[in-house]
Amino acid sequence: MSSPYQIIDVLCSIDIEQTPYSLHAHAIPENIEIGPGDTIIVHDAPTNIAFGECYTGERRATLYRASALQRLWTELTSIFDIGELYEVGFNPVAEAACFSSLKV
Repeated sequence: MSSPYQIIDVLCSIDIEQTPYSLHAHAIPENIEIGPGDTIIVHDAPTNIAFGECYTGERRATLYRASALQRLWTELTSIFDIGELYEVGFNPVAEAACFSSLKV
């Protein structure tokens, strides 16, 4: 049985940070465009980064390229999903530092 996806092996740059200033994890595929509906699976990525640490490196990844119909569906439904982003709040670094000194 054939897959509905085009499968491409790529190299990803990994950037993970867990500090008082930033909590993020980025996987950026190198030399390839990612489109709506595409899926990236990063292999052997670090799963535990201690507080105060940063990690950068490269890992192998698999890109599952979406079909034309999946790409269209993703573009049409994404407008409704953007509302979820509005439910997240952010504090400036100075204000976050102030809260960290509070004792409960």
